[in-house]
Amino acid sequence: MTENEISRDVVDAAFKLHTELGPGLLESVYEALLARDLESRGLQVVRQKPIPFEHRGMKFDEGFRADLMVNNLVIIELKSVEELHPSHKKQLKTYLKLSGKRLGLLINFGAPLIKDGIHRVVLGLPDS
Repeated sequence: MTENEISRDVVDAAFKLHTELGPGLLESVYEALLARDLESRGLQVVRQKPIPFEHRGMKFDEGFRADLMVNNLVIIELKSVEELHPSHKKQLKTYLKLSGKRLGLLINFGAPLIKDGIHRVVLGLPDS
């Protein structure tokens, strides 16, 4: 599957989950349920995936964890807040840059309408 195909499944699963549960639960609840739903669709999901990085020949394994990594291609960063802050997109961009991944989804389950809570963050992914 391509990054875009994976993201379609993630968005569909997030939409269904938000419709069933509504906004405002703890982020960890949405994380567990979304991961399970994606796995039931045949996707490989790793929760709380460490994002190691290198700088000037030094390796760093600590400090960064993506909420979900899907098929080792797409990073999902989950929030459950009333309003996203610009730092939330910056956080996802950092994960993408350090991991070498090209697509991330920032999903805010705290949004009254999930369509307003889903944001694509792209680094170097060609248009398709």
